[in-house]
Formats: sequence, C-alpha cells, structure tokens
Amino acid sequence: ENDLNENRSMGTLDYVTILLFAAGVMLAGISFSSTGKNMKSFFAGGGNVPWWISGLSLFMGFFSAGTFVVWGSIAYSHGWVSVTIQLTMAAAGLAVGFLIAPRWNRTGCLTAAEYITRRFGVSTQKMYTYLFLFISLFTTGAFLYPIAKIIEVTADIPLNTSILLLGAFSILYVTIGGLRAVVVTDVLQFLILFAAVIIVIPLSLMKVGGAEAFLAKVPEGFFQTVSGDYTWVFIIAFMFYNLFFLGGNWAYVQRYTSVSTPRNARKVGWLFGVLYLVSPILWMLPPMIYRVYNPGLEGLEAENAYLLMCKEAMPSGLLGLMLGGMIFATASSLNATLNISAGVFTNDIFKRLSPSTSEKGLMRIARWSTIGFGVLAIVVALLIPLMGGIVNVVISVAALTGVPLYLPLIWSLFSRNLNGRVILTTTVVSLAINALFKFVTPLMGFSLDRAEEMLVGVLVPALLLAGYEIYHRICRSGEQIPMIEKAPAATVEDGDASNNRFSIMVIGIGAILAGLFIAVLGALADEHKMIPLGMGLLLLAIGVTAYSYSKKKS
Repeated sequence: ENDLNENRSMGTLDYVTILLFAAGVMLAGISFSSTGKNMKSFFAGGGNVPWWISGLSLFMGFFSAGTFVVWGSIAYSHGWVSVTIQLTMAAAGLAVGFLIAPRWNRTGCLTAAEYITRRFGVSTQKMYTYLFLFISLFTTGAFLYPIAKIIEVTADIPLNTSILLLGAFSILYVTIGGLRAVVVTDVLQFLILFAAVIIVIPLSLMKVGGAEAFLAKVPEGFFQTVSGDYTWVFIIAFMFYNLFFLGGNWAYVQRYTSVSTPRNARKVGWLFGVLYLVSPILWMLPPMIYRVYNPGLEGLEAENAYLLMCKEAMPSGLLGLMLGGMIFATASSLNATLNISAGVFTNDIFKRLSPSTSEKGLMRIARWSTIGFGVLAIVVALLIPLMGGIVNVVISVAALTGVPLYLPLIWSLFSRNLNGRVILTTTVVSLAINALFKFVTPLMGFSLDRAEEMLVGVLVPALLLAGYEIYHRICRSGEQIPMIEKAPAATVEDGDASNNRFSIMVIGIGAILAGLFIAVLGALADEHKMIPLGMGLLLLAIGVTAYSYSKKKS
C-alpha cells in the first residue's frame, strides 16, 4: 500500500529551479524593453510577429493552471471525458483558423476596440470597452487565484502572499516589455512546460506498475467519451462557446492582427488547433493515473490530483520545473489580459480624452495603466476566498459573458447588416438573460444544469442576431454598413525584421539553457535518469537550431 500521507514536499533544488525560471523569464522580458518604444510595438509587436510565435503564444495564453486544476479534477473523477471536453478547443482552433482569424487580419486594426470604433463609432466602442475591462478584471483575478493555490499546496507559502508575489511579478514583466516580451516568453514556456509534462507521464506509469497495470486497474467506464454532467449537449455547446471565445476575445484577436498577412493569421489558428489535438491526452494522463495510485480523493481534493501525481513521480528539481512551468504558463494568460486591458485603456479611452499627448506620453500611460489593472486584479484575487468558491463563479462568469460579448463582433466580420445599436443590444440583452438564469431563477427553485447553462449562453445571442438578419432582409434591405479593409501591405520595416531575428535568438538561448538545466537535473536524479536526460538534450537541440537560424538570418 502506498504511503500516501508521506507525500514528498518541495526540496531546495525545486525552489532553486523556480527561482532560476523566474529570473530567466524576467531577463527575456527585460531584453525586449527597447522594442516597446511606440504604441504599435508595445501592443501589437510591430504588426509583424512570426505566425508560429503568435500561434504558440495563443496556445499558452489560452491555457493556464486552471487546465491542471479544473480539467485535472474532472480527469481524476470521470476519466477520459476530460480529454473529450478539451478536444472541443482543437475543433474551435481549426475553425477559427479557417474562418475568423484571416477576417480579423484583413480589417487592418490593431485591437478589437479599434475595429469597433472604425466600424460602429465611438459610443458603441465606449460601452464595449467598459464591459470588456470590467469582465477582464474578474478573468485576471481568476488566473491569479488557482496558481496561488498551487503554490500554497506545494510550497506552503500562504495564499495571500502568493497572490501578491505573483501579481507583482506579472505587472513588472508586462510593464517592461510589452507584447513582444509576452509572446516570446510564451514560446520558451511552451518548450519547458512540454518537456516537464512529457517527463511526468512515464514516471507516473512506473508508480502504478506500467501501462498494462494502469489499464487493468482503472474504474469501470473510465474511458467513456462522455459521463455525468458532461453530456453530448454540453460538449457541443462548449465547442461553440470555445469557437466564439477564441475567435472574439480581445486578447486573442491581438494574436491574429499582430502577424503580417491573413494567410499567416490562418496558420496561427491552425497551429493552436493541432496542438490541442495532442496536448489534452498528455495533460490528463497523470491525474487519471493518480486515480489508480490513490483512489481516495474526495470532492474538492480531486483538484490537486495532477500536482499530487507530480509530487509522487518527479525527482527533486524536476517538480520545481513542473511547478515553474505551470506558474509562468498562467502568468502568460494574465500578462496577455493585462497587456490588452492597458492597450484598450490607453488607445481607446485616454487617447480620445487627450488627443494631443505625444507618443512618449502615451507610452508612459500604457505602462502606468498596466500597473493599475494589475493591482485591481490582485485585489479581486485576494477577495476570492471571501466570496466563497468563486472559481466556480468565475467559470460561470466566462460562460455567462463569453458568447454575448464576442459573438456579435465575430458576426459583424461576416455581415454588412449589423449596426452599433444591434450588436450592443444583443450583448446587453444576452447578458441580462444569462444573469437572470444564473442568479435570479435559482432563488425561485428553478436552475439550469451545466449543459443547459452552456446552451442558453450560446443560443440566446445567436438567435437574436439571426432574428435581426431576417428582419433586416425583409424590412431594411437597403441599409448596410461597409466592411473595413486594411491598406495594401507595406514592406517589412528593417526594425521589425531585426526584432523577429532577435526574438528567435532569445528563444534559442532560453531553450539551450533550459535543456542543459533539465539534462543536469536528470543526471542528478536517483533513478530513471534517461527520461529527463533525453528530454533535456532534445530541448538543447531545438535551442541550438533556433539560435543558429537567427544568426544566419542576420
């Protein structure tokens, strides 16, 4: 019988790993401080970020510690259904690549807010901006909370201290480097996190006696594609929710507009989709294996299944690597939201109030507003325990607000019939109906289950928009609002090309250092040295290739 109460705690080597990780991420961010000189480079990476960097950044920005905590808990309790749920994200990514990303790129706008202003006018844009900024405070607070929880579980640092440390770190890092810093460190974190995720799987399987033993011992029905609350209705509604969320969320829209052509924007979506076809299986195996290793977790304890498996299986130092990967992957989602919130505030609120402000003055406002939104996010995260289990509330906030906020904008990329009043009315009415079902009807004894909540969230705005299209065709067919297209592509500025070379060089150096470090940790491990050693050497090879490519380009 496994001595489960004697769970291995973090060693000195794990703490050293996390500190080195933090220092590396910070250095990479600082190395881009000179590239965020003007608004376009700070918020859109110069409008010329390579598609694969933007695609990996979209992937890292989409997923966070919540992936391991929320879906990991479903994997432990229900098994394979957790993979089915996440495969909806792959379908969404591929569809966004085919249909939505190139449309965003063709508008020639840096941000979604700029698109609303140019297409529907200032007053519509103002209302959307206030709604977006208000809701994104909750989502940033929601990114901070689970990761602080993870640090509390593994490192015994009190929750509030963790929130303050992480929040301060993220603010500092986005304020210094802008969007380039966010996307380049995303690529580095992607490489390191995947190395750690792949190392965990064979080591976890060894703990339960190998793959055959694992398959023999799983509970009955553990590999069913749907189960419990997670029915096919939920899965299909969730797929549409992800499609609109990925295609319309302002932070993700930046990933489609910051590449040079619609064709590259398409590749950004496709890369995301392909990665999400593979990664859920890699992520969900450890908590599923932990179900066999220790079937005794109950209720909310299941949220720790992924981490507990890592604690059991990972040798010293590598646990810190895994944790560092989770922390900074989440920080990257937080950073993307901070960067876009500051961008929207500076570009679309402040600039309008004070049109004569110089580029330098605007950059100062951009950095200060990043700090302001960061502090507000920290406050929300600190209040979460007082609001009691808000992680659930926050997931509901996403489900309640995601489609009403983003679908009208996506629809307008394809339709000339919508005007500002229609898209705003759709958003506000849908939000009101969702809030009614979430907060009011349960008091009267009527509440929706998960699948119905998802379905209402997706269907209400879609039906309102479809209804208006029919009405418009019949009654107002002459009135149309023209689409906006960007001017013919200008040549790539030298500064942008050298920024791209520099980005690839930073990724190369980071991967070389990370690969060497993982190989050393593997060599120091007491047993199963070959798995981390092999992974470290693979990262090293990727780093050397990227570095030599950047040198050849220059």
